Amino acid sequence: MKYMEEFRSKEHVKGLLKAIRTRSKREWIIMEMCGGQTHSIAQYRLEELLPPNIRLVHGPGCPVCVTPETILNRAIAIASVPGVIFTSFGDMLRVPGSKGSLLTAKSRGADVRIVYSPLDAVEIATANPDREVVFFGIGFETTAPLHALALKECIRRGLTNFSLLTSLVTVPPAIRELMSDPENTVQGVLGAGHVCAITGYTAYHDLARQFKLPVSITGFEPADLLWGIYNCVDQLENKDYSVRNAYPRIVSENGNRGALQLMEQFFEPVDQEWRGLGVISQSGLRLRKDYEPYNATLRFSFEEPVRSECSVCRAGDIMRGKIQPRDCPEFSKRCTPDHPLGAAMVSAEGMCSAFYKYADKL
Repeated sequence: MKYMEEFRSKEHVKGLLKAIRTRSKREWIIMEMCGGQTHSIAQYRLEELLPPNIRLVHGPGCPVCVTPETILNRAIAIASVPGVIFTSFGDMLRVPGSKGSLLTAKSRGADVRIVYSPLDAVEIATANPDREVVFFGIGFETTAPLHALALKECIRRGLTNFSLLTSLVTVPPAIRELMSDPENTVQGVLGAGHVCAITGYTAYHDLARQFKLPVSITGFEPADLLWGIYNCVDQLENKDYSVRNAYPRIVSENGNRGALQLMEQFFEPVDQEWRGLGVISQSGLRLRKDYEPYNATLRFSFEEPVRSECSVCRAGDIMRGKIQPRDCPEFSKRCTPDHPLGAAMVSAEGMCSAFYKYADKL
């Protein structure tokens, strides 16, 4: 299949669903690790099409959703410093911190600007040499090379008024954390295709062996996802715990060498807090010591507000695969995209937002 339409073809979808029904003899629980995959699963109602013995649960694959309140508070505090131009992707502006959001800070006079690339923030810094420009860099391994590229360009231009506030996280440690939970019920994983396009999937082999966990690297269209689910089911039925690449048109085992070199040059692993999941060992990326002058956390002085995460938000349990979005008592009631109680309802890729938009309309 060469064209996008083919990956949405009813004939291909029906064929894959038939193959899954034929192959699956027992009950299996499979988790997708990407918010984009969750969005497609909800949009195309794939859970409803699968046989009842195949259950999908939704992992911590939305970078907005897992950005911790502490870093949101830090972002709001830095944005509120006089003279700062704070830049961010638009989906971060409404994420709630302890005292409002970046949008709240903007309404109070902070110079908060939406950009579409970290390089846009570099251009703003070039055009405003008398202002401090901060870019709020969040994401998985997919976006980390873009942040490194922006910093490399900043250095090339000799800019001294640009810095990064980062909340960059990596997927394999999160899988290890979820699978190590004594209450874990997940039996197979759909790996995030866009992440593995950067990193490859060599790091997943140890996870598959250690946890007897089939991993299928998967894309985002209906046929991609169903092919990934079939591969997981086939491995589970065979007791074949390995990694399969169900997205070969984009992903190779060793990933993108240039992007990996950029990440290695500018970032190093660090223990990282994930919203709803807590601190996960060596799951974050921070700027290396040579680049600390560009670390916004070290450049600015500010008070850390007291944390006040919503006690009724169940996003952490949803991201661990313990409950579905509809199982949260506040879902579609007090918690909606217009009035989100947690980050999972803010982002378009958040599992609660996706299921509110699609699955809750049945």
